[in-house]
Amino acid sequence: MAAALAILTGTETRADSASPQVHPYVGMWVTGDGHIRQELLANGRYDEARGNRKSAYQGRYVVTGNHINYWDDTGFTADGEFINDVLHHGGMIFYRER
Repeated sequence: MAAALAILTGTETRADSASPQVHPYVGMWVTGDGHIRQELLANGRYDEARGNRKSAYQGRYVVTGNHINYWDDTGFTADGEFINDVLHHGGMIFYRER
C-alpha cells in the first residue's frame, strides 16, 4: 500500500505523519449555524461532526499555503481555501471557533 507523500517546503504539511503540522489553521472550524464542525488536528487528521452526528467524516488533510486538500477515510477527496481567516470548503463557509 503506497502512502501519500508531500515534499515539504515549510508551508506545507504531511498528512500521513504524526508530527506537528506547520500551519496556522489547526483547531475547530464551524459553519455560521453551528451545524457542521470540522476540527483540523495537529497530526494531519480531521474530524467533522454534522448536527448531532459526531465524527460523521474523518480523514487526513494537507495545507499548502492557504489551500487545503482532504482525503476522507471512505475514499472521497475535497479541497478548500482559507481567505482572511475564513475557510471556504465544499460550498460552505467555516469560521474559526474562538
